[in-house]
Amino acid sequence: MERQIFTLWLIFSSQIVLADPAGQQNAIEIYSLRVDSKVTSRFAHTVITSKVANRANVSQEALFEVELPKTAFITNFSMTIDGKTYPGTVKEKKAAQDQYDAAVSRGQSAGLVRSSGRKLEQFHVSVNVAAAAKVTFELIYEELLKRKLGKYELLIKVKPKQLVKHFQIDTHIFEPQGISFLETDSTFLTNELNEALTKVQGETKAHITFKPTIAQQRKRPDLEETLLDGDFLIRYDVKRSVTAGDIQIVNGYFVHYFAPSEIPVFPKNIVFVIDKSGSMIGKKIQQTQEALQEILDDLNPEDHFNLITFSRKVIAWKPSLLPATEENVELAKQYVGTIQAQGATDINDAVLTAIHTLNEATAAELLPEQSISMIILLTDGEPTTGVTDVHTIQKNIKQANNEKYFLYCLGFGFDVSYTFLEKMALDNGGIARRIYEDADAALQLQSFYHEVATPILKEIEMNYLDNAVEEITRNNFKLLFNGSEIVVAGKIGNELDVFPVEIKAQTQMNNLTLKEQVNVTEKEEIFQNQKYIFGNFIERLWAYLTIQQLLEKSVSAEGEQQKMLKDQALNLSLKFSFVTPLTSMVVTKPDAEEVANKPTEADNENVEGKRGHFYPTLISLHKGNRIFGSRTGMQGLPGSPGLFRIPSGSFLLQRVPLSDERYPHFILQLPGEDNIVCLNVDPPLRSLLSDPDKGIEVTGQIGEKLQFKHFEVVYQKAGVKLNVSKDHILLDHNGNATVLPWTTTVSFTVQGLKVIIEEEKSVSISGADNITIKIAYVKFPERFLGLYFIGSENFSDQVTGHLGEFYFNTHFETGFGDWRPIVVQGRNYPTNRQARKDYRVESSIDTVSCWTLHIRP
Repeated sequence: MERQIFTLWLIFSSQIVLADPAGQQNAIEIYSLRVDSKVTSRFAHTVITSKVANRANVSQEALFEVELPKTAFITNFSMTIDGKTYPGTVKEKKAAQDQYDAAVSRGQSAGLVRSSGRKLEQFHVSVNVAAAAKVTFELIYEELLKRKLGKYELLIKVKPKQLVKHFQIDTHIFEPQGISFLETDSTFLTNELNEALTKVQGETKAHITFKPTIAQQRKRPDLEETLLDGDFLIRYDVKRSVTAGDIQIVNGYFVHYFAPSEIPVFPKNIVFVIDKSGSMIGKKIQQTQEALQEILDDLNPEDHFNLITFSRKVIAWKPSLLPATEENVELAKQYVGTIQAQGATDINDAVLTAIHTLNEATAAELLPEQSISMIILLTDGEPTTGVTDVHTIQKNIKQANNEKYFLYCLGFGFDVSYTFLEKMALDNGGIARRIYEDADAALQLQSFYHEVATPILKEIEMNYLDNAVEEITRNNFKLLFNGSEIVVAGKIGNELDVFPVEIKAQTQMNNLTLKEQVNVTEKEEIFQNQKYIFGNFIERLWAYLTIQQLLEKSVSAEGEQQKMLKDQALNLSLKFSFVTPLTSMVVTKPDAEEVANKPTEADNENVEGKRGHFYPTLISLHKGNRIFGSRTGMQGLPGSPGLFRIPSGSFLLQRVPLSDERYPHFILQLPGEDNIVCLNVDPPLRSLLSDPDKGIEVTGQIGEKLQFKHFEVVYQKAGVKLNVSKDHILLDHNGNATVLPWTTTVSFTVQGLKVIIEEEKSVSISGADNITIKIAYVKFPERFLGLYFIGSENFSDQVTGHLGEFYFNTHFETGFGDWRPIVVQGRNYPTNRQARKDYRVESSIDTVSCWTLHIRP
């Protein structure tokens, strides 16, 4: 079960002084860290206040990092230094970027806030703190908690990285309906820490406090290490009566919650459409099989189902849907165990086959009359055969489906275009979800299925008397699942004494109508004099919900309609000071400005717009060694000797012996099953990548032993140069050089660029364009250096260099036999198919079939 509803990471890292690498690394002290969260009627308002002091006798960089839920909107941020407050200002994204770029051009710091993970996105800002000075950081964000599988969950993930004298998490919950249950949990609580936790629950209110002392925080009495490293969870639900839901009113705005219970579940007609193309080889297909085995066991006897697998060919397990009897489920589980991954990816025909299968079963009256039909698509990549244009596929599916069946699209990993899947799902009444390539991927698949496995109402209409409401959010819904909740908000008309509500829906048995009349004055009195209230919270809840729905509608819209929807969302974002995908926060500092952007799920990948562009994954080889492993997100794919996957948008460069032409320098995994290139270059290989628009240049030099003896990364706009060899790291800032040893673990910020050194493992530098350049230190069988990029989709179209030139205007021409020309920046290079040596796996020697290419500097 995916539990994240409201998530917070708190991280605060001590920084070193560049002029004194061996100085006091713990001199930046967090002496107070407080999280105040007020949850009123599911709407959470969280304030994080961190107070730090520089105990050193020289100035130091202090870094403030908070990971917050992807569904949250930052509303405010400020820093107070020496009594002066530096606020953050929410602006339209382009205006904020222009202001930021102007600061960069003046040589000021250039930090940003964009990184994201599975459930979280990160806010981070650094500031220089003078000797013996103090600074206070304050971050505020808001989020509507979404009910999932029968509960709300507030997950606070805390990692201060040091002992904190005044540490406190203070959570107030006010639910006028009444709190039906409340529980707390943690992954790090010991008996001593449990004594710091207090919980008080009343009929409608709850107060949870976690306030550990220094002694309780210690991992051991003789150590300065903290125990505070893990998840702190609060779960609850509210009481519900058999009525038309609950209406709450504050200052002329209303919110209506509707989550009925004890309603029979509709039978489901479900077609699982499973990608078994070559890229699913290995762990992905194993996890998919594991999840399907469990999901099939969860089908109800009255459900009907079928399985469709696809690669270059589309194969239906059975000609039609079958009832989920024990015998049929067992046969299906046996079939799932035989699925093998190979071939290309034909998404268009696979989904059309699923629609056709449901059409035929419906026409033959094989399915229950009152039932819900849905398609669940799981794929890990772009379409590579059949119809490959994503817009054509979206159009084909929408026309064939004609709003008859719900389509849910699950994207496995980062090689799939989430934007493509999201639009296709929303066009057909469903949703998209990314499945992350982690050990719990099978559980992620099962959790999603459980969310959509229990439809209890369909065609729901939330009606209010004409002229009673204005500016209402979405009030018509196709489905409601058991354990979830419908939320509608809006503005009440002037001088309305009684607020009428009518709900119409269809259950499995009959049509349902619920009516209720609400006294406006009585409802408003509930929230008077409540300390849990933060301003006009229902108006802000309405704006939050409206912005989310406008952005969702814009995914399926086109042209002027899409622009109109985004403009409406932008105006609301600015009015209520929300950092949304359309706005940014300009963070003012004493000597710089930084920009906080809200990432979207599509920002995690490098797929949208790939047609016509060429975003390669470069992989090199080293004899007899498994390289980098999971630390770089790479996973070996058993049974596929020529492929070693790296997340899209990354590429890895590593030393390989050139004395034997059988071993290529790099393997480029291009889009498409057959587009693998083995690339060789001649020494000294100086220019790897140059992007004048971003002000980034990367060079590397091959030494006498035909290995890279150093790399150099230059950020021209910031005046920062990073020279990395096997012996040391040299950081040059406007002519001031500092030597940093490989034998330390440290992070710091210089001119807005974040530098992280992991002891004898790697050094990375991240700038304002969400591009991370990382140089790995490999120690066996002999020492050498490797280089890779993360966020490479953010390079401009001006990028050049031996590797950079592959990013744009690169494609294969039609060839013959084992010969095929590749066009790179308008230049034709002949390639021929060869089996090349692949020594990436320690215990075996494999070959990769690829198009070989040799480029001479």
